[in-house]
Amino acid sequence: MYENEKEIRFSDAEDIKEFVKAAGKCDFDIDVFYKRAVIDAKSILGMLGIGQNEVVVRYAGNNENFENVVDKFALA
Repeated sequence: MYENEKEIRFSDAEDIKEFVKAAGKCDFDIDVFYKRAVIDAKSILGMLGIGQNEVVVRYAGNNENFENVVDKFALA
């Protein structure tokens, strides 16, 4: 189902807002996995709820702007 997977981490709420904004412009599913929870990456409340933890983002499409944002927050 997912074509891409990356581990990311946010520094603050502004990073989360940037990520959600970029995700909202995509026409494919983007899910964020934190422990046992699965959060829709387009949900600002869900994303703010996980805070600044390390998460895994999985998505099933390609969007250059979104890829750039994901790479910005990607862990080594």
